[in-house]
Amino acid sequence: MTTAHELHARGLREHLAPALRALGLTGWRRTFVLPDDTHWMLLGLVERPAADRVPFTFDLSLVRRADWTAAGLPGHRPDPRVRHGVETWRARIGEVLPVDEDVWWEVLPGRRWRLPLDDAVAAVRHHGLPELRRQAESDRICTGETYLSPAELEEVNAALLTASVPRVRRAELADGALVLTGAWTRGDAVARTVLAGAARGFLSAGDDRYDTVRCRDSLGRELWTFPADG
Repeated sequence: MTTAHELHARGLREHLAPALRALGLTGWRRTFVLPDDTHWMLLGLVERPAADRVPFTFDLSLVRRADWTAAGLPGHRPDPRVRHGVETWRARIGEVLPVDEDVWWEVLPGRRWRLPLDDAVAAVRHHGLPELRRQAESDRICTGETYLSPAELEEVNAALLTASVPRVRRAELADGALVLTGAWTRGDAVARTVLAGAARGFLSAGDDRYDTVRCRDSLGRELWTFPADG
């Protein structure tokens, strides 16, 4: 009898990889790239093998080609598993699906063993790739005035790191607010508390270009707003 592990390997080789390449992605098995002039739009296969099954999902990530080159990192393209601080954006595919939670698929023995593969490809086609393209286009279009220099941003991120809070990926001025973007979630009370402290520091500078600090997640969704008198 064919095992789930054997079906998983066969499914990747004969169905998943060809279907992803048919969507315009290049690569093989666990690393796929959507061609773009200014960014690497990456789809990384993530597996969680168990004794009798291999659940899998996808990481989505965006890396500016210029950032990769400037960092002096090797290779003609970054692997989705590389975490050198050069990613502009990163998310699990479940975060961009309507369910907005981690989603895993499994290939199991039986007549309908291909259905999870088809469902995974549909998720990439209808949600993963459109979000990658949207993130790349958003990154190409300057939505606000960059507020912090790279060195200043690193100082802020060093403070966040001590509290195990994800770093600020972007800080810019827009519509009278200082907008901070990072991989935070609304339910993360620690991140909210730490960012509230950071916001008080920014607001105490008395910069008349902004009177609030707004925090957004990596998908651009509003999380918290900290006013000058808050």
